[in-house]
Amino acid sequence: MTDPKVVLITGDDDLLIAEAVRAAVTSALGDDDRSMALEELTEEQYRTDGDFDLATLVDAAQTPPMLTSRRVVVGRHVGRFGRVDDVAPLVDYLKAPLETTRLILVWEKGVNPPQQRLNAAPKSLTGAIAGAGGEVRRCSTGRGRDATQWLSQRFEEAEVDLDGRARSLVTERIGEDRSRVVSLLSTLTAVFGPGTGLGAADVAPYLGEAGGVAPWELTDAIDAGDVTAALERLHRMLGAGDRHPMGVLAALHGHYARLLRLDGAGIRDENGAAEALGIKGYPARKAMAASRRLGSARIARSIRLIGDADLDLRGRSAWSADLVAEVLVARLASLARR
Repeated sequence: MTDPKVVLITGDDDLLIAEAVRAAVTSALGDDDRSMALEELTEEQYRTDGDFDLATLVDAAQTPPMLTSRRVVVGRHVGRFGRVDDVAPLVDYLKAPLETTRLILVWEKGVNPPQQRLNAAPKSLTGAIAGAGGEVRRCSTGRGRDATQWLSQRFEEAEVDLDGRARSLVTERIGEDRSRVVSLLSTLTAVFGPGTGLGAADVAPYLGEAGGVAPWELTDAIDAGDVTAALERLHRMLGAGDRHPMGVLAALHGHYARLLRLDGAGIRDENGAAEALGIKGYPARKAMAASRRLGSARIARSIRLIGDADLDLRGRSAWSADLVAEVLVARLASLARR
């Protein structure tokens, strides 16, 4: 299969984007000498009089190869050009791309000055890429079930064979930081060698710090009345998850607002709960079970605790923000197990 003349790499995870760029460059180079065939441009090459312009990138793409069969041109930080007018030079080039150029565009934020927002690539650009026989490669672990399937696929494709316990340990430790599995599997392959079977004890020393977790992992632990697990999930959200305590409070308020919505509503089954809450069946079923288990009085008490914690975070208390969140989570979990 021939490499496409142009590839656009986009996504929400820097590790996955870096992996995709490496793979695209390696494939595009083939047997050509990397030092002679590869040219990589960053926003520094696009900079003109305090602004940015794609002319340099287009010029590089239009340059014939010397002493190699092709040129591979990588354009980093192309996310700087989020408007139709900005990408017009690229769109014009893609109407008749050079046969000997393989153009790899990386849709990522600029770094100097830091780019605050990354807009989607203009449709004029993605349409021109498709018209030139190119590809748009989206790099993401996905969410929910898609994320679980993505991680399972990574385990299956790995050069080392992790057993069930090892996979469970990795999944639990990396939490929401699923892209960490890319470097982890590479490290394990380098240390143990391709084809090696590994157990949890083999993998554990290479896992590093626990990653962040999703808010539902925190609320599940609270609903179960497990104070220790709830605090561990909170610390991972605040630490590796890089969430502010105010964001944690917002998640908790949303959770208990759902329980309150179901309390006394006369809803009898999962479908009714899902319709009332506007969410899918499984989380609706969990919310309905939690609402019934807590009952009206404890739901009301939980919401008052969240309100008090909100006031404390806004300056009523001299406690640190993390301490306010810890005390709240411990109180909510304790209330759930009574």
